[in-house]
Amino acid sequence: MNELLVSALTGLSIGFLGSFHCIGMCGPIALTLPVREQQGFKKYAGIFLYNLGRAVTYTLLGLILGYLGSRFRLWGMQQAVSILAGAFILFFVFSNLNLGVQFKWMQPAHAWVQKHLARLLVLSRRPRYLFPIGMLNGLLPCGLVYVAVAAAIATTHTGQAAIVMFSFGIGTIPVMAGLMLFGHLISVRWRQKINRAVPYVVGVMAILLILRGLNLGIPFISPKMMHNADQIESCH
Repeated sequence: MNELLVSALTGLSIGFLGSFHCIGMCGPIALTLPVREQQGFKKYAGIFLYNLGRAVTYTLLGLILGYLGSRFRLWGMQQAVSILAGAFILFFVFSNLNLGVQFKWMQPAHAWVQKHLARLLVLSRRPRYLFPIGMLNGLLPCGLVYVAVAAAIATTHTGQAAIVMFSFGIGTIPVMAGLMLFGHLISVRWRQKINRAVPYVVGVMAILLILRGLNLGIPFISPKMMHNADQIESCH
């Protein structure tokens, strides 16, 4: 239960704080959607569908990457994965969380996403297209998504990884929904203050992942990890 709670809090923290950064990347798309022109239920349903689409994509990514991470657990490599994930996140912290980073080997996939996203945006006045627009939006290159992905893989559990990514998506909704409703959720000055705090919070998470991988036997922070070999009973 503690692991599930930690996974949820990790995803929510990265998502909520990171969403102030993500305004620059996802903001133009969100503002393009004609939801503010709608009245009553249709307006809020449109916002819900768009953000639900992003959360679903993040959850699916969590399931896939969590499954891959669970293979490392079976191989007794969960400590190394946790340390590497923490180091990866620290890399983004020291590179000022470059949200525009895009790995070359992923460019063809991103080009496909952008092409189909552009087609759907033309149809965005029809509410049923807002959900797939959100799903495709969740596949766009984003440094904060990479941070969440690293945290998800480090769990080395399929379910926990899905919770991290789903919570990450949910954590971005307050700011993104506010942006879609009002244009800006908070003033630029306050957004800048929160942005300055993001690297510190994400850095602490990275350090906790590294400590977790060091297997120091500290409850909650660096608990002892059990290897498969330790769990197999010997028969004499």
